Amino acid sequence: MEEKRDNWLDVLSEEDAAFLKRFLLASGSLKQLAKEYDVSYPTVRARLNRLIDKVNIYEQQHTKSEFERVLLACYAEGNMSRETMKVLLKAYENETN
Repeated sequence: MEEKRDNWLDVLSEEDAAFLKRFLLASGSLKQLAKEYDVSYPTVRARLNRLIDKVNIYEQQHTKSEFERVLLACYAEGNMSRETMKVLLKAYENETN
């Protein structure tokens, strides 16, 4: 059985929480974070976008089926492309409607 999560922070991994903490301590400066992680700015931006996607998915969970939540979570984790996610969501919607 899936445990109930009452707070969006509960869906973050330890790694995500650490990234968020460093982001806050850097006053939201992605440039500073890129230096701290020794990666490019686009890499940090992509990581932040995935984190934003995770939070958005959590916020929308009550309107989504389990399949849609899993699919969106896979996308947010970077395990599938946006195009693949869209194709699968469309096929699912066609099948269920």
